[in-house]
Amino acid sequence: MSVQKNTGRMPLESARLQWDDIRYFLELARVGSLSGAARQLSVEHSTVARRVEALEQSLGVRLFDRLPKGWSLTPEGETLAKQAARLDDEAQAFSRAAVGVSSLKGTVRLSAPPVLASHLLVPRLADIRARWSNIDLEVIGESRDANLARGEADLAIRLSRPTAPGLVARCIGKMGYGLYAADGYTARPPSEWEFLGYDESLDQVPQQRWLNQTAGDRRFVFRSNDLAALLHAARAGLGIAALPTFLAAQDPGLCLLTDHTCSTVRQLWLVMHPDVKRSPRVRLIADLLVELVSRTPELSLEAPEGLRAL
Repeated sequence: MSVQKNTGRMPLESARLQWDDIRYFLELARVGSLSGAARQLSVEHSTVARRVEALEQSLGVRLFDRLPKGWSLTPEGETLAKQAARLDDEAQAFSRAAVGVSSLKGTVRLSAPPVLASHLLVPRLADIRARWSNIDLEVIGESRDANLARGEADLAIRLSRPTAPGLVARCIGKMGYGLYAADGYTARPPSEWEFLGYDESLDQVPQQRWLNQTAGDRRFVFRSNDLAALLHAARAGLGIAALPTFLAAQDPGLCLLTDHTCSTVRQLWLVMHPDVKRSPRVRLIADLLVELVSRTPELSLEAPEGLRAL
């Protein structure tokens, strides 16, 4: 009879790690709660718990203390979380490099403010479809800034110059504003005008600050964080709104209040991570976006010289 000596080490098969388990562990370490990690990963919270427990069993290490208000890293978990973050950075760099050596075929993900995505870009894409015939384009309308370093998008259009280090940016247009109301609304006395504006979450954006000054002590009867909702409310005759000229100038249901000139101008920035800059398909979509914006009179730049090119 042979006797196997116990070396105190796990067999190779049981110690084999799954990258997804590490990814779930890292997200839970970042946010501290199953529900928060589940939202970030677009899974059920039970999936996060199961994956992390599988990693703990594989490593033979307790990574979290399960507390009533959340999951707290153990000292061992804190040490491994730092290493997991480095692994994640390397994985993201690998993914970006793969995009950078890709061809004109494949998927390009674009993040843009919702109204720019739905009212500016999408209506104009069909006319140039033949020029990106082998590319699948994903347009994500979102108010937040997509994390380009983590591959949440290949390209982004933003209303302010990015402050995150390591990104490549170019100003591709400018967005002006004006006061708009339904045709006939301004026939009523100015003292009876009512206004439509952003809610508290966006109360400090430049166009809302200007509108607050213009309205003075007159009422805001409707507020929203959705620019499309403000557009429809103005068109319905609910009140007066500060709207981008590209959105409202050609709308037959709206008229511009020419006596109230808005000096607010928001720049449009096209942003990408330098690792994907070499990708032919990303470059093609970036060039087409620049062209679409330049062909929109209300958004075109008058003097693009001196701007940093992508």
